[in-house]
Amino acid sequence: MMKSIKHPMRPLSSDPPLSDAILDGNCMYVSGQGSVDVSTGTFLLNNIEEETKQTMENIRLILSQEEMGFQNIVKCNVHLANMDDFEAFNSVYRTYFPNIKPARTTVQSVLMQGIKVEIDCVAKK
Repeated sequence: MMKSIKHPMRPLSSDPPLSDAILDGNCMYVSGQGSVDVSTGTFLLNNIEEETKQTMENIRLILSQEEMGFQNIVKCNVHLANMDDFEAFNSVYRTYFPNIKPARTTVQSVLMQGIKVEIDCVAKK
């Protein structure tokens, strides 16, 4: 049975045309997350390190809705606005995965509102 998961900071009045995540059995599919204050919808533009931290915090909050964490992530898709940020991004990203690192694809993409990073992922209980 599938279940729609909402970011815990998303206002009740907000009705985006997507789910923040879908839980299907033991797998959670997290939609692309970026450096956004979900409670206000404000894009938090900063350096790649700070944007990566905010993006990962948004993922953490979504995973926590089903008592999951970064240790449950098996696959990430990373979109960077500028591949010159690759090493700086990795320096922050790797701190969230001290043990087994998930499989990952990283590409350069045109991202909305000037953000530098967007990440979607799959997690398994």
